[in-house]
Amino acid sequence: MEEETLEHVHSVIKVFKWIVLPASLIYVFSLFYFFNENALGSMLWGILIFFYSNFLPDLPFIYRRKKDEEVTKDLPWYKKYILLLFAPLLIWILFSGMRLSWKTRETFHDFKSLTVYGIFLLALGFFAFVKFPIAVGNLFEIMSLPLYGIAGYLTHLKVDKVW
Repeated sequence: MEEETLEHVHSVIKVFKWIVLPASLIYVFSLFYFFNENALGSMLWGILIFFYSNFLPDLPFIYRRKKDEEVTKDLPWYKKYILLLFAPLLIWILFSGMRLSWKTRETFHDFKSLTVYGIFLLALGFFAFVKFPIAVGNLFEIMSLPLYGIAGYLTHLKVDKVW
């Protein structure tokens, strides 16, 4: 576990230093220069989402079934994706003493989970950064969360050799 975590940390720092940070600075300066929009807040949230997304596919691991555990029936699709999308909340619930009987064999190291997560971040970015009437500069801010999140998730998938 420690070795895999270190592998992910080294990878995410390398991707951040060479791709995400320069792209973030270009993003902030170009939005300010061309559209007179202050995108510093969306950039900082995006960087936070990037780091979080890099570890997200492994967070619901706490709710994963062991291989020798009896298989009765699998979770419905919506409960699986609740585990993915609201992992920090569910881990907090677990450590606060409440127990959920949700167990899944599914891991989230696939492109279907990445797509669901990207759509979730698009909706989150819309509610967080929308200003009416929607302008072109505002669209870039709305799209920032899914782009940062997908970059982090893809970094994780690359390290685990899924992609």
